[in-house]
Amino acid sequence: MAKLVSQVYGEALFSLAVEGGRLAAFSEELYGLCGILSDNPQYRAILEHPQVDVPEKLEVFDRVFQGKVSDEVTGFFHILLEKGRFHELGAIVSYFKGRQLEHDKIGVAWVTSAVDLSGEQKEKIENRLLSTTDFVSMQMHYETDPSLIGGLKIRIGDRVVDSSIANKLNEMKSELMKIQL
Repeated sequence: MAKLVSQVYGEALFSLAVEGGRLAAFSEELYGLCGILSDNPQYRAILEHPQVDVPEKLEVFDRVFQGKVSDEVTGFFHILLEKGRFHELGAIVSYFKGRQLEHDKIGVAWVTSAVDLSGEQKEKIENRLLSTTDFVSMQMHYETDPSLIGGLKIRIGDRVVDSSIANKLNEMKSELMKIQL
């Protein structure tokens, strides 16, 4: 199965950072550059514009960032510009960030409940997740959805645990629909 462009480029940058022992420095530079590009959409538009040729894009990039970021990160951006993949930067950075969290054993959990949870309940959920996974810390995201009726829905990556009452009612409905009268 073919890998997504974001995976190929993100993995290459991540591997380079880890092999060089500079993961923290690379991520700081990468996130900083993305912040600058986000704050300056007209600058990003020049770098993504199809009618601006590659040498000019490289010159514009270097004028702003040369000497302010490492040669490796500059080279990475050069490759994106030369290969016409600069528009994929958001997805590449997202992949890189996921790999960095994985490397640092930090889990990201999305918890949905029918009502707002207290601080104590949130702490219990986080501690339970830490005790049942290999993560050393968690980034917790909470949201409410009254349609769950009660219980919780927890998603970590592509794993979902749905102990909501709405889900249990749907399961009961499915079982009852199988019964022949």
